[in-house]
Amino acid sequence: MGEKMIGERMLEALNKQINEELYSSYLYLSMSAWFESIGLKGFANWMNIQAKEEIDHAMKFYDYIISRGGKVHLSEIKEPPHEWQSPLHAFEETLKHEQHITKCINDLVEIAEEEKDRATFNLLQWFIDEQIEEEANDEEIINKLRMIGESGNGIFMLDRELATRVYTPLKEEK
Repeated sequence: MGEKMIGERMLEALNKQINEELYSSYLYLSMSAWFESIGLKGFANWMNIQAKEEIDHAMKFYDYIISRGGKVHLSEIKEPPHEWQSPLHAFEETLKHEQHITKCINDLVEIAEEEKDRATFNLLQWFIDEQIEEEANDEEIINKLRMIGESGNGIFMLDRELATRVYTPLKEEK
């Protein structure tokens, strides 16, 4: 067998990132279930779509590893929390989690730079842009929730707005 196209250090880090993305999906699916349980179907919809997008992100890494001749190694996904104090708390936790994912992506970029792995570096640019968008979306909803405060009408209106979010699968880039 010839030399692997992807270095061991990078491969290990990318496999760890698959787990991070799958945990993200678990976390958002758990939030979706919690929002359903408190009657906020729009919030539940938003989180359910977020969970699907995280699976797409995991699969983007999965497909990349395979395309580079690497071996995918799936590890145990930790259990997410099951409830939050309020919709605001759930979104604050979402933002905190996305900031963690941004750090993970930045750490991958550092490894790619150190290993002079141009192909992986190129892949990661998409994720950098995605993380900017993820954090901005969370901050926008947090700001709305802070403005609304305890207003039932405000929560109801935001719930209707979040119900309009539609899942768009990632397009295959060849």
